[in-house]
Amino acid sequence: MRTSRTGGSCGEASCGCGGGVLARREFLKWAGLTAAGLGAGGLPVAAGPFTRKDFDSLVPADKKLSPEWVRALFERGQPTVYRGKELEKIGMPVGGICAGQVYLGGDGRLWHWDVFNQAIATGAEHYARPMRVASPLEQGFALRLRVDGRDEVRVMGAGGWSAVSFCGQYPVGQVAYRQQDLPVEVDLEAFSPFIPLNVEDSSFPATVMRFTVRNRGTQRLEAELGGWLENAVCLKSAADRPVLRWNRVVRGGTATIIECGAAEPPAGMEAGPREDIVFDDFERADYGGWKAEGTAFGRGPVRREEVPDYQGDLGVNGERGVNSHAAAPGRDVGEKDAQSGTLTSAPFVIERHYIHFLIGGGSHQGRTCLNLLVDGQVVRTATGANANRMRRQSWDVRAWAGRKAQLQAVDAERGGWGNIGFDDIRFSDRPVRPPGALAEEADFGTMALALLEPQSGDEAISGLAGERLPETLFSGQGVGEAETRVMAGERALRGALIRRMKLEPGQSASATFVIAWHFPNLRIERLPRGRHYATQFGSARAVAETLAGRCEDLRRQTLLWRDTWYDSTLPHWFLERTLANASILASSTCHRLTGGRFWAWEG
Repeated sequence: MRTSRTGGSCGEASCGCGGGVLARREFLKWAGLTAAGLGAGGLPVAAGPFTRKDFDSLVPADKKLSPEWVRALFERGQPTVYRGKELEKIGMPVGGICAGQVYLGGDGRLWHWDVFNQAIATGAEHYARPMRVASPLEQGFALRLRVDGRDEVRVMGAGGWSAVSFCGQYPVGQVAYRQQDLPVEVDLEAFSPFIPLNVEDSSFPATVMRFTVRNRGTQRLEAELGGWLENAVCLKSAADRPVLRWNRVVRGGTATIIECGAAEPPAGMEAGPREDIVFDDFERADYGGWKAEGTAFGRGPVRREEVPDYQGDLGVNGERGVNSHAAAPGRDVGEKDAQSGTLTSAPFVIERHYIHFLIGGGSHQGRTCLNLLVDGQVVRTATGANANRMRRQSWDVRAWAGRKAQLQAVDAERGGWGNIGFDDIRFSDRPVRPPGALAEEADFGTMALALLEPQSGDEAISGLAGERLPETLFSGQGVGEAETRVMAGERALRGALIRRMKLEPGQSASATFVIAWHFPNLRIERLPRGRHYATQFGSARAVAETLAGRCEDLRRQTLLWRDTWYDSTLPHWFLERTLANASILASSTCHRLTGGRFWAWEG
């Protein structure tokens, strides 16, 4: 249902007074007001009176349920296994309690990666529009086989195998990879230690990925299983300041580790800043060299006085700015937000380190956004924050220095907050704000990729060469074990670990990887600063080393809990659903602060 009005209170999300669906808190407030109205003699009754018959017609006593379906509810059944398109809608939390939010996808890939203290909203709308699988960093696994004299490389994901299935029995996710024309099968067991009544051992900021490779052929099989991890320390702050990322290899008795960190670059490593270039301030009646398609962006930048009152102050820099709501045709909020279109700049050469801009409007990824295109592909993107007033954002574009590019604004959302606004685009060598100490940044910390139970043939690469994965993983062209340092924005810094296997027919072997993170600078308004796990571990390397030394015992206890829970006479569907909500502890809904205090968002 959509409500359209004119004036200062529209009932639409675009004006900032809410969306088409009442939030729970708003509903309760209005429900309370209605109840109060019933007791106030002079106020009209909002609805009613209602009788039992009215409710019976809404929720009939006889639901006309199939007897076969009802009987099936009481049958023990089998664990639920997901395949095909079902895999796209799976995100099982596999980090520790109060350690951020990392999802295990239905095909075994890790995604989301809300560990950088950036307060990423995963809000109420996702019950109807599930999040799409996406990752802000490159991480994955691949298998290389020697089959009939040729190499076969398979990514451990839906695109690498003809048959992939997922079984989620929290806290353990199991993924099976099968390919009929290959003499091998692979099973993944993914979890973070989860042991009832043992909070500390259930709170590792880490995920364990245990792969078992089995030779189902008739000949000896040679295989290599490799994992990679991009150094994403200072994931967001590196767009605003110079950051030098480093990877180093650490070999120990229980694990080989790629340790990832960041530091402030030494003095003189970067040249002095050049003068800013104002690409466009939109202080004119038309779009000039920009090409508008569709109807959303109207005829040109809007003047302050042309902005509807209900949108408030857009925060334009000057007298005009771009806004696909104010400029769109329509008699009311709904009609304006229903317009769609794109606005594309003329090509330009990237000549500075950063692109700064003001941006506001909807937060719909890919549908209300400003994109940077290089060779026609989106390499950077930004959205509004479901707010009309624009805020300054910035992209680090050093990776594309000297390349031709275009900016493209997209309004493809027809519902609430279906608009985008931007203004004052500048090319600069200076970060958008003067930096403080790097160690104080919210996303400053360390990461680690570990391969447990080291073997003599294991390979460690601190910095992979080339861009194409997984091909570059097995190319032998990395820098080896020497420490690798790269300025953020120049290229991605990715470390890798590889386990080599030789399997006789029917034989299997397992390789256990650990991915750990350590980002202590959590800040929540009016609460003590810091994460509790930082009082237990000094770095991601320390997390990985501790897990490596205790992994078998922690795994045994985790599997014991899983097996105890699911070894019940109750139906599998009931056991799966009743335990699923325990995973909220391993999401960003829940935090444990430095002093040990537990804190959680409502809902």
